[in-house]
Amino acid sequence: MGSYVDGNLIEGEQVVYAAKLHWIIFVSLRALLTLFLAPIIKFFTSEFAITTKRVIVKVGLIARRTLEMNLNKIETVNVNQNILGRILGYGTVTIVGTGGTKESFSGISAPLEFRKKFQELSC
Repeated sequence: MGSYVDGNLIEGEQVVYAAKLHWIIFVSLRALLTLFLAPIIKFFTSEFAITTKRVIVKVGLIARRTLEMNLNKIETVNVNQNILGRILGYGTVTIVGTGGTKESFSGISAPLEFRKKFQELSC
């Protein structure tokens, strides 16, 4: 796993599932205008992991956005996919925590597998 997740694991915690961004992020006007530099940076600086105790997400290089939420504080993990997302295997994962906290992350590869691993651990 990436350096952020590995550097923030607590004692006895292990990564159960690690997701990546889908290659579809390279197919956009932004990618073309930045000579594919923006999606390359986004791809290599984004980390999505489910551990034995938490969900850890880190996005960004300079301006960093992180989410670290204990499994028992997460009410649900929602997956949204459009038709192309279903065909190619990507989507948006929304993590809803207790108290109404909502965090969405788009362009995730195999989002249904991410949700399935969360559900296996939260039972």
